[in-house]
Amino acid sequence: MTAQSYGVRSSVATLKRVAVRRPLVGDGGSAVIAEYEDAHWQTPDLPRLVSQHAAFVATLRALGSEVHEFEPVAGLPDAVFVYDPVFVAPSGSIGFQAAKPARRGEAAHLLADLESVGVPTIGRLQGEATADAGDMYWLDDHTVAIGRSYRTNEAAVSQMRGILASDGVGVEVFDVPHDQGPEYCLHLMSLISMVREDLAVVYERLSPVAMLQALSRRGISWINVDDDEYLTLGCNVLAVAPGVVVIGDRNVRTADALRERGVDVHTFVSAESDKGEGGPTCMTRPILRG
Repeated sequence: MTAQSYGVRSSVATLKRVAVRRPLVGDGGSAVIAEYEDAHWQTPDLPRLVSQHAAFVATLRALGSEVHEFEPVAGLPDAVFVYDPVFVAPSGSIGFQAAKPARRGEAAHLLADLESVGVPTIGRLQGEATADAGDMYWLDDHTVAIGRSYRTNEAAVSQMRGILASDGVGVEVFDVPHDQGPEYCLHLMSLISMVREDLAVVYERLSPVAMLQALSRRGISWINVDDDEYLTLGCNVLAVAPGVVVIGDRNVRTADALRERGVDVHTFVSAESDKGEGGPTCMTRPILRG
């Protein structure tokens, strides 16, 4: 693989290569369902989850992305949410350590899978550092926003500063609210998705003030997601190119507001993946944008 076959420094540049992981099904019996429930999913309909995930992948391919589909990982139902265990920087992958017990071990599998398609590993969090990439997105091509949260701690922030500095990338840190506490998954990206360089979707009610100020300083405006569609992951919008997005089909008002701002909106049936509190950004690990 050449250097041009991987590397990310944007949340909105054209999604040329992306990784996904098929949902865990196993024998489809009660033991597998119990694994999902232990990972805090609402009980999923596994055949529908598989079908809806496949349709989502087909949408990505139809929009021009090269999609690498990785196999499920036994015992790790959350592994379908490939955004979180690893962050891809300009020079390669950074592996994380999960604070959520049900997610521990995902990073090693994903790093190996990414290496198998030509993406080198450039770093791993060490010691007491814990992080989910759901607390991270690109503010601009030289700055990663990191949410300090119950999932991503100060040790992780410090280590990420050092790893990203080698690519000339800086960090801005925003504190994620307590909301419903440590057992509830609230990531920074639960509250924001970038849509193009000058537009985001945001849930203002819980957004850090400093983050909104950072957006304004950069000339980034936003669409405020309402309370009902926040609950159906209306803030979880995947940009496949600047102003071209994929969003769960239940978020009708958010989709309409995006279209009013000139955004090309594509939807997929998301009812089953929503049961794990993960939307289209969560189910994708960008490998190459540009």
